[in-house]
This record gives sequence, C-alpha cells and structure tokens, in this order.
Amino acid sequence: MEAAIDRIMQTYDLLVNRTAAANDEARAKVTEYLTTLVEAGEKDPHRLTVCGLTYLRELDGSSDPVKAGYTGL
Repeated sequence: MEAAIDRIMQTYDLLVNRTAAANDEARAKVTEYLTTLVEAGEKDPHRLTVCGLTYLRELDGSSDPVKAGYTGL
C-alpha cells in the first residue's frame, strides 16, 4: 500500500501545485481512503493507485466540470 501512496503523491504533485501542508493533508486523506479499500479486500497496487488519484481529484474538484469552470455555454 505504501508504494501505491508514494506513486499517487508523485503523480498528483505533477498535476497540482500545492503547499507542503496541503500535500501532507492530501497524503493523510488518501492513506485513510486506501486503508479502507485494502480492508475491503482490494490488493492490486495499480488499482489502488488509480482509485487514490481519482479520490484526490474529486476532493479538489478538478473532476467536476462546474468547479473546473465549464459552464456548458
């Protein structure tokens, strides 16, 4: 799981410029989320990585077209 978390944070750092405190908060949240997935039975590190990245993108609103600035007009 730790390898997946490291890969998630490395990739996420490439996508988003954040402060060190925000990175620490994101790492804590994604660690908690992945712990839940592992306890539920998910063991594939690649799937954990994708789920973790998706989770962080949902938290920061970048996967929401309205929050990203798309109005549909």
